[in-house]
Amino acid sequence: MTTPFIRNHQYNLIKKLVGQLQHACNTVADRKVIEAVRQSTLMKINESFPQATEQQKQMLESVAAMQRTEQFQAYLQELVPYVESFVEATDQQIKKLFPKVKKLKTPNMGTIDRSHMTYLGWTDIASSRMYLVYELGGKLVGVEGRFTPTNKKSVCFVCNRHEEVALFTALTKSKPANASADYYKAIGNYLCASSEACNRNISDTAALERFIQGVVGEERF
Repeated sequence: MTTPFIRNHQYNLIKKLVGQLQHACNTVADRKVIEAVRQSTLMKINESFPQATEQQKQMLESVAAMQRTEQFQAYLQELVPYVESFVEATDQQIKKLFPKVKKLKTPNMGTIDRSHMTYLGWTDIASSRMYLVYELGGKLVGVEGRFTPTNKKSVCFVCNRHEEVALFTALTKSKPANASADYYKAIGNYLCASSEACNRNISDTAALERFIQGVVGEERF
């Protein structure tokens, strides 16, 4: 039985590292350089899976013996069945994450490929709002914010890739101890305008989780 244990961002990282190793094998003549890239690839993959079983480690580390392009591509394909799908959420579950939003327009989950998704993101162009859903601390969390297109490419704070971005600004629920009743603070970052593109690129969730915790308040987790 195939038990998924690789999250989308981890698979993206593996794909990135394997691509670098494949490029080195195909273009570099110095065997020492190739070996250095190979060892770096193994180290970074192992660091990303501290809870992996011995069987899982053997599967991941099998890339160490590969040399040819077709071997690397087969390796990536063999890992696909082990990629975890994003949690299956109903329309009502999503709406409960945004109780203050009346007539929330949710995405059609039946048409979304959850197998390559780290977070669920969608925009409501009519209201210039963007919504993110992410599983944090074992529970689904929703973040709502203003979506301001920039019509230009820049570095996304989530996936750290150069893509067309929008300014995503959300109000934090955290308040200093002595804050007044009308205190508010906005947190803004440049985020991929396309959540699909961002999910294809993201290889580390640290920035996304810091942003969400900053908005909803760390004390909830």
